Amino acid sequence: RCSVWGWLGKMAPAVGVQLLLSVGLIEKDTNGDTLWVWCYPSVRVELRDLLVRKCSLADEIHPFIFGQYQRTWFYIGAVQVQDTATLREVTHFCIVLTAKDFNPEKYMALARILCRTYEKHGSPERLMESYMAVLTKGVCPSEDNGSFLCKDYDTRKAYLAGSIKDVVRQFGMETVILYTALMLKKRIVVYHPRVEAIQEFSRTLPALVWHRQDWSILHPYVHLTEQETEALKSCTGYIAGFTESEVSNRLDLYDVYVNLVDSEITVSPAARESMIMGKLHKDIGQLIVQSAEDSEKSDSQVIKDISLKTKEILTTLASFAETSNDQEKPVINFEALKQKRFPPATENFLCHLAASEQMLQV
Repeated sequence: RCSVWGWLGKMAPAVGVQLLLSVGLIEKDTNGDTLWVWCYPSVRVELRDLLVRKCSLADEIHPFIFGQYQRTWFYIGAVQVQDTATLREVTHFCIVLTAKDFNPEKYMALARILCRTYEKHGSPERLMESYMAVLTKGVCPSEDNGSFLCKDYDTRKAYLAGSIKDVVRQFGMETVILYTALMLKKRIVVYHPRVEAIQEFSRTLPALVWHRQDWSILHPYVHLTEQETEALKSCTGYIAGFTESEVSNRLDLYDVYVNLVDSEITVSPAARESMIMGKLHKDIGQLIVQSAEDSEKSDSQVIKDISLKTKEILTTLASFAETSNDQEKPVINFEALKQKRFPPATENFLCHLAASEQMLQV
């Protein structure tokens, strides 16, 4: 296990400077109105409106949710008020944190501390003090024993917190469709009526392409509003989570549709040509399934097995590349690739992979 963590650690970014952007407060009062009441230092109006919509205080209360909008991560902790003496006209409230980094566990821990602070004191000033302590010292004292320490929350642990084994347990050999879509930087939409189920599943998927370590492709809680869907369309490839079943009809939003309720994966008509499966995909699928079904292997070991296979594929692809005088990055000539006489499905995949890796010269 140590060697696997060491291997994955070499590829993971180091824990850097504090990436917290803001803290905000949303309240639901005794009249049933949900209002944005305070923030520090500031949150733009467009993002405020989105966060009020996400907090869902008007409907079902979610203790903790997270998502991304236009490269800003948001983390929302919700509480039902128990001590009415401090917050007399408030029934529920949310602490909203915005940040530059993906780390749900870190911000869930911080949100819980800030929720307890506000419930006890009812004072935004106390929230600002805690925010400043985290920003300047990386530490936030808890109302209970102990403290929140930023250094306890490694980015690598956030990347590995999901379970690849659970994904494979649900989809088996079809997991290779997700792998292929991610390798080719396709648009993946995940549907489930419970946002928690979407977030648990979707946060795991970027680990299938560990060599990129790019969790910015993850948008785990999106609504079918024009504002959000247009922002999503501006992204090249993504994993987007929706709780609205109507998203299945939005072919303009996805190449691959994952229905978690029915355990079904559908490739859109427009993406089928680039997603043709062949022997290479079967081999990759078998490797993923065999590794995931090995009870002796941890999730991180399964990720390592998949990553080594990916490295093998990319090494093969790079061996066909040539560097010309006017190009810094080696490129692959399409006609030269065809002369290798791979099986049609393999050639198709390698060609599209070269394009997604910006290595293809037509």
